[in-house]
Amino acid sequence: MVLGKTIIIGLGNPILGDDSLGWRVAESVRAQAAALGAEVDSLALGGLALMERMIGYARAIVVDAIRLGDAPAGTVRVFALDELPDPFAGHLGSAHETNLQTALQIGRELGAALPAEVIVVAIESPYVYDFSEELSPAATAAVPLAAKKVLDLLK
Repeated sequence: MVLGKTIIIGLGNPILGDDSLGWRVAESVRAQAAALGAEVDSLALGGLALMERMIGYARAIVVDAIRLGDAPAGTVRVFALDELPDPFAGHLGSAHETNLQTALQIGRELGAALPAEVIVVAIESPYVYDFSEELSPAATAAVPLAAKKVLDLLK
């Protein structure tokens, strides 16, 4: 890892329906992102483990399905991490661990080289706990929209 680089992290679980949205978007941008100098990873982590994966990067773009309930399924939104309405949305937090904002604060206090900028590309979906390897129609339609937002953030 090289300080100054951007990492794109797709979050989710590939066997929980729309919860795999982060992975699908990450895979769809992998080649273009690499050509633009960014690294891409797909993870099923949150909190402290997610923070540790960001060490050594200047910027992180996190892609995840969320369930805020205030927009139609498939809505793609971009937030600075500290502007996210629910810091425990998606995989950014866990009932068994801390949220990503707190994990980043702890990491910085311990001297870890963490991104100064963390951006969340969030795709609204109520279908993140359905055992399936398929996306809902709204989620399928959202993948190229979210991928475009990620690539626009790199340019």
